[in-house]
Amino acid sequence: MIRVLIADDHAIVRGGFRQFVADEPDMCVAAEASTGDEAISHVREQAFDVVLLDIAMPDKNGIDTLRVIKQVRPEQGVLILSGYPESQYAINLLRAGANGYLNKDCEPDEIVRAIRAVARGHRYLSETIADTLANNLDKPAAGQPHEQLSEREFQIFRKLAAGQIPTDIAEELHLSVKTVSTYRARVLEKMNLTNNADLTYYAIKSGLIE
Repeated sequence: MIRVLIADDHAIVRGGFRQFVADEPDMCVAAEASTGDEAISHVREQAFDVVLLDIAMPDKNGIDTLRVIKQVRPEQGVLILSGYPESQYAINLLRAGANGYLNKDCEPDEIVRAIRAVARGHRYLSETIADTLANNLDKPAAGQPHEQLSEREFQIFRKLAAGQIPTDIAEELHLSVKTVSTYRARVLEKMNLTNNADLTYYAIKSGLIE
């Protein structure tokens, strides 16, 4: 039996996921979480075959939640679901340890296929992600500026773009303010941008934040 943890802040969405997971004879919903911290707490208590994780979670977003889950249980399979375009987020999240990434607009059958793949220890790549990866292989120097960022740089980039100040970011990520400032400088240099306003404009234009 494939045991699934559903982590999404919308009860209606969790109910939909619960229904089509329950319809599968080889799957069951072992737990649910409405926040990132709740999801992490469940993973600390027990392992699941798959964590179905929404990227836009309150208190701790999906990217930060994924990082902590992988620290708690490096082998834990995590399937990310998001309303953001796959081409914008997928590569960075796969680098961060996600075992798969799906857009919420996909069909339930595809989510079920992805859950089974992750439960078997594989990564699940939709056609969109596979095409993106193939294009990156064909053109290693191409791609959007944010795709050149490391996992930690991308994490800090999103926080800066969302308006967080280095002091708050440092406290949240247990880093020094100096370290956050160093990452900020790297991000600006790699993306050829000048200031935080440029980061915010880029992130909104690219659909990386709302």
